[in-house]
Amino acid sequence: MKKNTAFIFAILFCLNGFAQKPRARDIGIPFDGKPGKFNAITDVKGVEVGYSTIISGTGKNIRGKGPVRTGVTAILPRGKNNNPVFGNWYALNGNGEMTGTTWITESGFLEGPIMITNTNSVGVVRDAVLKWYVKHKWYKEDFWYTYPVVAETYDGFLNDIYGFHVKEENAYEALDSAKSGFIKEGNVGGGTGMMCLGFKGGTGTASRVIKIKDSAYTVGVLVQSNFGGKNNFTIAGVPVGRELKDTMNYEFKAPPSYQPGDGSIIVVLATDAPLLPHQLKRMAARIALGVGKVGGRGENGSGDIFIAFSTANPTAFQREDFTRIDELPNDLIDPLFSATVRATEEAIINAMVAAETMEGINGNKAYGLPHKLVIDVLKKYNRVK
Repeated sequence: MKKNTAFIFAILFCLNGFAQKPRARDIGIPFDGKPGKFNAITDVKGVEVGYSTIISGTGKNIRGKGPVRTGVTAILPRGKNNNPVFGNWYALNGNGEMTGTTWITESGFLEGPIMITNTNSVGVVRDAVLKWYVKHKWYKEDFWYTYPVVAETYDGFLNDIYGFHVKEENAYEALDSAKSGFIKEGNVGGGTGMMCLGFKGGTGTASRVIKIKDSAYTVGVLVQSNFGGKNNFTIAGVPVGRELKDTMNYEFKAPPSYQPGDGSIIVVLATDAPLLPHQLKRMAARIALGVGKVGGRGENGSGDIFIAFSTANPTAFQREDFTRIDELPNDLIDPLFSATVRATEEAIINAMVAAETMEGINGNKAYGLPHKLVIDVLKKYNRVK
Protein backbone atom coordinates (compact mmCIF):
# COMPACT_ATOMS: atom_id res chain seq x y z
CA MET A 1 0.00 0.00 0.00
CA LYS A 2 1.41 3.40 -0.97
CA LYS A 3 1.69 6.10 1.63
CA ASN A 4 -1.15 8.33 0.43
CA THR A 5 -3.65 5.80 -0.88
CA ALA A 6 -5.32 4.92 2.37
CA PHE A 7 -8.69 6.58 1.79
CA ILE A 8 -10.20 3.22 2.56
CA PHE A 9 -12.74 3.04 5.36
CA ALA A 10 -12.34 -0.69 5.81
CA ILE A 11 -10.17 -3.23 7.57
CA LEU A 12 -6.45 -2.68 7.04
CA PHE A 13 -5.26 -5.73 8.92
CA CYS A 14 -6.09 -7.97 11.87
CA LEU A 15 -3.88 -8.06 14.93
CA ASN A 16 -4.48 -9.33 18.45
CA GLY A 17 -7.94 -10.51 17.51
CA PHE A 18 -9.48 -7.25 16.22
CA ALA A 19 -9.47 -5.16 13.06
CA GLN A 20 -7.08 -2.24 13.28
CA LYS A 21 -8.66 0.92 11.88
CA PRO A 22 -6.75 3.34 9.67
CA ARG A 23 -4.62 5.72 11.70
CA ALA A 24 -3.40 9.22 10.93
CA ARG A 25 -0.18 8.04 9.28
CA ASP A 26 -2.11 5.49 7.21
CA ILE A 27 -4.16 8.20 5.50
CA GLY A 28 -1.07 10.30 4.82
CA ILE A 29 -0.91 12.81 7.67
CA PRO A 30 2.77 13.69 8.34
CA PHE A 31 4.33 13.75 11.80
CA ASP A 32 7.80 14.35 13.18
CA GLY A 33 9.66 11.77 15.22
CA LYS A 34 10.08 8.01 15.31
CA PRO A 35 7.18 5.99 16.76
CA GLY A 36 7.53 2.69 18.61
CA LYS A 37 6.41 -0.68 17.27
CA PHE A 38 2.73 -0.12 18.07
CA ASN A 39 2.83 3.70 18.02
CA ALA A 40 0.99 3.48 21.33
CA ILE A 41 1.38 3.95 25.06
CA THR A 42 1.85 0.18 25.20
CA ASP A 43 5.25 0.61 23.55
CA VAL A 44 6.41 1.33 27.08
CA LYS A 45 7.09 -2.18 28.35
CA GLY A 46 4.65 -3.38 30.98
CA VAL A 47 1.89 -0.85 30.27
CA GLU A 48 -1.53 -2.39 29.61
CA VAL A 49 -4.78 -0.78 28.43
CA GLY A 50 -8.35 -2.08 28.69
CA TYR A 51 -11.81 -0.80 27.79
CA SER A 52 -15.47 -1.17 28.54
CA THR A 53 -17.63 0.37 25.80
CA ILE A 54 -21.36 0.94 26.35
CA ILE A 55 -23.50 1.74 23.29
CA SER A 56 -27.26 1.21 23.19
CA GLY A 57 -30.47 2.83 22.03
CA THR A 58 -31.40 5.60 19.60
CA GLY A 59 -33.74 8.56 19.48
CA LYS A 60 -35.20 10.70 22.25
CA ASN A 61 -33.36 10.73 25.54
CA ILE A 62 -35.24 8.99 28.34
CA ARG A 63 -33.27 9.47 31.52
CA GLY A 64 -32.10 6.14 32.86
CA LYS A 65 -32.82 4.30 29.60
CA GLY A 66 -30.70 6.09 27.05
CA PRO A 67 -29.49 6.35 24.36
CA VAL A 68 -26.17 5.40 25.93
CA ARG A 69 -22.77 6.33 24.48
CA THR A 70 -20.14 5.99 27.20
CA GLY A 71 -17.60 3.67 28.83
CA VAL A 72 -14.47 3.22 30.91
CA THR A 73 -10.75 3.10 30.06
CA ALA A 74 -8.08 1.54 32.29
CA ILE A 75 -4.32 2.11 32.04
CA LEU A 76 -2.16 -0.16 34.21
CA PRO A 77 1.46 1.07 34.48
CA ARG A 78 2.95 -2.37 35.27
CA GLY A 79 0.06 -4.53 34.16
CA LYS A 80 -1.73 -6.43 36.89
CA ASN A 81 1.22 -6.17 39.27
CA ASN A 82 1.19 -3.96 42.34
CA ASN A 83 4.50 -2.14 42.03
CA PRO A 84 4.09 1.66 42.32
CA VAL A 85 5.77 3.93 39.79
CA PHE A 86 7.12 7.44 40.10
CA GLY A 87 4.46 9.88 38.90
CA ASN A 88 3.15 13.42 38.86
CA TRP A 89 0.42 15.48 37.21
CA TYR A 90 -0.37 18.90 35.75
CA ALA A 91 -3.53 20.88 34.97
CA LEU A 92 -3.56 23.28 32.02
CA ASN A 93 -7.12 24.23 33.01
CA GLY A 94 -8.83 22.75 36.03
CA ASN A 95 -12.48 22.59 34.94
CA GLY A 96 -12.45 18.81 35.40
CA GLU A 97 -11.57 16.00 37.73
CA MET A 98 -8.75 13.56 38.38
CA THR A 99 -8.95 11.94 41.80
CA GLY A 100 -5.99 10.86 43.90
CA THR A 101 -3.61 13.52 42.63
CA THR A 102 -2.83 15.21 45.95
CA TRP A 103 -1.19 12.05 47.29
CA ILE A 104 0.71 11.53 44.03
CA THR A 105 2.25 14.98 44.41
CA GLU A 106 2.92 14.45 48.11
CA SER A 107 4.38 10.93 47.87
CA GLY A 108 5.83 10.97 44.36
CA PHE A 109 4.23 7.63 43.52
CA LEU A 110 1.31 6.39 41.42
CA GLU A 111 0.22 3.24 43.23
CA GLY A 112 -2.31 1.68 40.84
CA PRO A 113 -4.18 2.00 37.55
CA ILE A 114 -5.43 5.20 35.95
CA MET A 115 -9.12 5.11 35.01
CA ILE A 116 -10.96 7.45 32.63
CA THR A 117 -14.73 7.69 32.23
CA ASN A 118 -17.47 10.33 31.92
CA THR A 119 -17.99 13.23 34.33
CA ASN A 120 -20.84 11.71 36.32
CA SER A 121 -19.26 8.26 36.72
CA VAL A 122 -16.05 9.13 38.56
CA GLY A 123 -17.46 7.99 41.90
CA VAL A 124 -18.71 4.57 40.85
CA VAL A 125 -15.45 3.83 39.01
CA ARG A 126 -13.37 4.92 41.99
CA ASP A 127 -15.29 2.63 44.32
CA ALA A 128 -15.08 -0.22 41.82
CA VAL A 129 -11.27 0.06 41.73
CA LEU A 130 -11.15 -0.41 45.51
CA LYS A 131 -13.34 -3.49 45.26
CA TRP A 132 -11.19 -4.79 42.39
CA TYR A 133 -8.14 -4.42 44.64
CA VAL A 134 -9.82 -6.54 47.30
CA LYS A 135 -10.99 -9.16 44.80
CA HIS A 136 -7.55 -9.51 43.22
CA LYS A 137 -5.59 -9.17 46.48
CA TRP A 138 -3.76 -6.20 45.03
CA TYR A 139 -2.39 -5.38 48.47
CA LYS A 140 -0.84 -8.23 50.45
CA GLU A 141 -1.23 -6.46 53.78
CA ASP A 142 -4.36 -6.82 55.90
CA PHE A 143 -4.35 -3.07 56.50
CA TRP A 144 -3.90 -0.66 53.61
CA TYR A 145 -5.17 2.63 52.23
CA THR A 146 -5.04 3.99 48.73
CA TYR A 147 -6.54 6.72 46.58
CA PRO A 148 -7.65 5.51 43.13
CA VAL A 149 -6.92 7.77 40.19
CA VAL A 150 -10.04 8.37 38.10
CA ALA A 151 -10.35 11.13 35.48
CA GLU A 152 -13.26 12.30 33.36
CA THR A 153 -14.47 14.19 30.33
CA TYR A 154 -18.09 15.17 29.58
CA ASP A 155 -20.10 13.12 27.07
CA GLY A 156 -23.55 14.57 27.82
CA PHE A 157 -24.20 15.84 24.30
CA LEU A 158 -24.33 12.27 22.95
CA ASN A 159 -24.88 10.18 26.09
CA ASP A 160 -27.65 9.94 28.70
CA ILE A 161 -25.12 11.11 31.27
CA TYR A 162 -27.71 11.64 34.02
CA GLY A 163 -28.88 8.06 33.57
CA PHE A 164 -25.70 6.80 35.30
CA HIS A 165 -25.15 3.85 32.98
CA VAL A 166 -21.56 3.13 34.00
CA LYS A 167 -21.63 0.39 36.63
CA GLU A 168 -19.00 -1.39 38.71
CA GLU A 169 -18.88 -4.25 36.22
CA ASN A 170 -17.79 -1.82 33.50
CA ALA A 171 -14.79 -0.76 35.56
CA TYR A 172 -14.00 -4.43 36.20
CA GLU A 173 -14.25 -5.18 32.47
CA ALA A 174 -11.82 -2.39 31.61
CA LEU A 175 -9.33 -3.56 34.23
CA ASP A 176 -9.62 -7.28 33.51
CA SER A 177 -9.36 -6.85 29.72
CA ALA A 178 -6.23 -4.69 29.89
CA LYS A 179 -3.42 -5.89 27.65
CA SER A 180 -0.30 -4.75 25.87
CA GLY A 181 0.27 -4.48 22.10
CA PHE A 182 -2.10 -2.84 19.67
CA ILE A 183 -5.06 -1.08 21.29
CA LYS A 184 -8.30 0.22 19.84
CA GLU A 185 -8.91 3.90 19.20
CA GLY A 186 -11.84 6.19 18.48
CA ASN A 187 -15.27 5.42 19.90
CA VAL A 188 -14.08 3.08 22.63
CA GLY A 189 -13.92 3.02 26.42
CA GLY A 190 -14.30 6.33 28.19
CA GLY A 191 -13.86 8.08 24.84
CA THR A 192 -17.02 6.58 23.33
CA GLY A 193 -19.25 9.66 23.48
CA MET A 194 -16.66 12.40 23.14
CA MET A 195 -16.39 15.25 20.61
CA CYS A 196 -13.24 17.15 19.61
CA LEU A 197 -12.30 20.24 17.60
CA GLY A 198 -15.55 20.26 15.65
CA PHE A 199 -15.65 16.54 14.87
CA LYS A 200 -16.08 13.23 16.68
CA GLY A 201 -13.42 12.68 19.33
CA GLY A 202 -12.53 9.76 21.56
CA THR A 203 -9.56 7.64 22.58
CA GLY A 204 -6.20 7.88 20.83
CA THR A 205 -2.61 6.88 21.41
CA ALA A 206 0.90 7.37 20.01
CA SER A 207 4.54 6.97 21.00
CA ARG A 208 8.03 8.21 20.27
CA VAL A 209 11.40 6.51 20.61
CA ILE A 210 14.38 8.76 21.29
CA LYS A 211 18.05 8.23 22.03
CA ILE A 212 19.99 9.91 24.82
CA LYS A 213 23.69 9.09 24.66
CA ASP A 214 23.79 5.29 24.24
CA SER A 215 20.31 4.57 25.63
CA ALA A 216 16.97 4.40 23.80
CA TYR A 217 13.85 5.52 25.65
CA THR A 218 10.16 5.45 24.81
CA VAL A 219 7.46 8.01 25.54
CA GLY A 220 3.88 6.78 25.09
CA VAL A 221 0.69 8.81 25.33
CA LEU A 222 -3.01 7.96 25.57
CA VAL A 223 -5.67 10.66 25.28
CA GLN A 224 -9.38 10.91 25.98
CA SER A 225 -10.04 13.78 23.63
CA ASN A 226 -13.15 15.97 24.05
CA PHE A 227 -11.92 19.55 23.69
CA GLY A 228 -11.37 22.50 21.42
CA GLY A 229 -13.16 24.73 18.94
CA LYS A 230 -13.24 23.93 15.26
CA ASN A 231 -11.89 27.37 14.34
CA ASN A 232 -8.57 26.50 16.02
CA PHE A 233 -8.24 22.94 14.67
CA THR A 234 -4.78 22.55 13.13
CA ILE A 235 -2.92 19.61 11.54
CA ALA A 236 0.74 19.94 10.51
CA GLY A 237 0.44 23.70 10.87
CA VAL A 238 -2.54 23.84 8.50
CA PRO A 239 -5.82 25.52 9.62
CA VAL A 240 -7.93 22.47 8.79
CA GLY A 241 -10.81 23.61 10.98
CA ARG A 242 -11.18 26.96 9.22
CA GLU A 243 -10.92 25.28 5.82
CA LEU A 244 -13.71 22.88 6.83
CA LYS A 245 -15.74 25.38 8.85
CA ASP A 246 -18.92 24.73 6.86
CA THR A 247 -18.41 20.97 6.67
CA MET A 248 -20.04 18.33 8.90
CA ASN A 249 -20.68 20.62 11.87
CA TYR A 250 -22.09 19.28 15.13
CA GLU A 251 -25.83 18.75 15.17
CA PHE A 252 -27.13 19.46 18.66
CA LYS A 253 -28.96 22.13 20.62
CA ALA A 254 -26.39 23.70 22.90
CA PRO A 255 -27.30 25.26 26.26
CA PRO A 256 -26.97 29.08 26.54
CA SER A 257 -23.75 28.73 28.53
CA TYR A 258 -21.99 26.65 25.84
CA GLN A 259 -18.88 28.15 24.26
CA PRO A 260 -16.85 26.70 21.37
CA GLY A 261 -13.90 24.95 22.98
CA ASP A 262 -15.83 23.70 26.00
CA GLY A 263 -15.04 20.09 26.81
CA SER A 264 -11.96 18.45 28.28
CA ILE A 265 -8.95 16.32 27.53
CA ILE A 266 -7.26 13.78 29.77
CA VAL A 267 -3.75 12.73 28.78
CA VAL A 268 -1.80 9.84 30.30
CA LEU A 269 1.94 9.72 29.59
CA ALA A 270 4.19 6.73 30.22
CA THR A 271 7.94 6.50 29.78
CA ASP A 272 10.69 4.03 30.56
CA ALA A 273 13.21 6.84 31.04
CA PRO A 274 14.50 7.07 34.64
CA LEU A 275 12.72 10.23 35.71
CA LEU A 276 11.96 11.39 39.23
CA PRO A 277 8.60 12.90 40.26
CA HIS A 278 9.69 16.51 39.78
CA GLN A 279 10.86 15.65 36.26
CA LEU A 280 7.58 13.90 35.51
CA LYS A 281 5.79 17.10 36.52
CA ARG A 282 7.82 18.83 33.84
CA MET A 283 6.88 16.14 31.30
CA ALA A 284 3.19 16.46 32.16
CA ALA A 285 3.39 20.23 31.66
CA ARG A 286 4.81 19.77 28.15
CA ILE A 287 1.72 17.78 27.17
CA ALA A 288 -0.04 21.15 26.98
CA LEU A 289 2.19 22.12 24.04
CA GLY A 290 0.98 19.10 22.07
CA VAL A 291 -2.63 19.95 22.87
CA GLY A 292 -1.97 23.51 21.72
CA LYS A 293 -0.47 22.38 18.42
CA VAL A 294 -3.79 20.86 17.31
CA GLY A 295 -5.95 23.72 18.59
CA GLY A 296 -6.47 23.49 22.34
CA ARG A 297 -6.33 26.79 24.19
CA GLY A 298 -7.08 25.66 27.74
CA GLU A 299 -10.49 27.29 27.47
CA ASN A 300 -12.42 28.23 30.62
CA GLY A 301 -14.97 25.47 30.04
CA SER A 302 -12.39 22.74 29.47
CA GLY A 303 -10.77 20.37 31.94
CA ASP A 304 -7.28 19.75 30.56
CA ILE A 305 -5.56 17.46 33.06
CA PHE A 306 -2.44 15.39 32.46
CA ILE A 307 -0.59 12.67 34.37
CA ALA A 308 2.85 11.18 33.71
CA PHE A 309 4.65 8.15 35.15
CA SER A 310 7.93 6.29 34.69
CA THR A 311 8.27 2.50 34.68
CA ALA A 312 12.01 2.74 35.37
CA ASN A 313 13.42 2.08 38.85
CA PRO A 314 11.24 -0.97 39.63
CA THR A 315 12.60 -1.18 43.20
CA ALA A 316 11.99 2.47 44.02
CA PHE A 317 8.89 1.94 46.18
CA GLN A 318 9.93 0.70 49.61
CA ARG A 319 8.25 0.89 52.99
CA GLU A 320 11.16 -0.03 55.26
CA ASP A 321 14.39 -0.45 53.29
CA PHE A 322 16.72 2.03 51.66
CA THR A 323 17.00 1.73 47.90
CA ARG A 324 19.08 3.08 45.03
CA ILE A 325 17.59 4.64 41.91
CA ASP A 326 18.74 5.92 38.54
CA GLU A 327 18.02 9.48 37.46
CA LEU A 328 18.33 11.17 34.09
CA PRO A 329 20.14 14.51 34.45
CA ASN A 330 17.96 17.54 33.78
CA ASP A 331 20.45 18.73 31.17
CA LEU A 332 19.64 15.63 29.05
CA ILE A 333 15.84 15.80 29.28
CA ASP A 334 15.03 17.95 26.23
CA PRO A 335 14.56 15.04 23.77
CA LEU A 336 11.92 13.64 26.13
CA PHE A 337 10.11 16.99 26.14
CA SER A 338 10.06 16.98 22.34
CA ALA A 339 8.82 13.39 22.27
CA THR A 340 6.02 14.34 24.67
CA VAL A 341 4.77 17.14 22.44
CA ARG A 342 4.94 15.04 19.29
CA ALA A 343 3.28 11.95 20.75
CA THR A 344 0.47 14.04 22.25
CA GLU A 345 -0.22 15.77 18.95
CA GLU A 346 -0.39 12.47 17.06
CA ALA A 347 -2.48 10.70 19.71
CA ILE A 348 -5.18 13.39 19.43
CA ILE A 349 -5.25 13.15 15.63
CA ASN A 350 -5.28 9.34 15.84
CA ALA A 351 -8.36 9.56 18.07
CA MET A 352 -10.13 11.73 15.52
CA VAL A 353 -9.08 9.64 12.51
CA ALA A 354 -10.38 6.46 14.17
CA ALA A 355 -13.59 7.97 15.54
CA GLU A 356 -16.66 7.33 13.43
CA THR A 357 -19.77 9.49 13.06
CA MET A 358 -22.01 8.99 16.08
CA GLU A 359 -25.64 9.89 16.68
CA GLY A 360 -26.63 10.04 20.32
CA ILE A 361 -29.41 11.41 22.48
CA ASN A 362 -32.22 13.35 20.78
CA GLY A 363 -30.60 12.85 17.38
CA ASN A 364 -27.51 14.85 18.37
CA LYS A 365 -24.69 14.03 16.00
CA ALA A 366 -20.92 14.41 15.81
CA TYR A 367 -19.33 13.60 12.46
CA GLY A 368 -16.18 11.58 12.03
CA LEU A 369 -13.20 13.41 10.58
CA PRO A 370 -13.52 13.34 6.75
CA HIS A 371 -10.23 11.69 5.82
CA LYS A 372 -10.12 12.63 2.15
CA LEU A 373 -11.12 16.25 2.73
CA VAL A 374 -8.39 16.60 5.35
CA ILE A 375 -5.74 15.29 2.97
CA ASP A 376 -7.03 17.60 0.25
CA VAL A 377 -6.55 20.57 2.60
CA LEU A 378 -3.04 19.41 3.52
CA LYS A 379 -2.24 19.13 -0.19
CA LYS A 380 -3.54 22.66 -0.74
CA TYR A 381 -0.97 23.89 1.78
CA ASN A 382 1.78 21.67 0.34
CA ARG A 383 2.09 19.56 3.49
CA VAL A 384 1.62 16.37 1.49
CA LYS A 385 2.02 15.58 -2.18
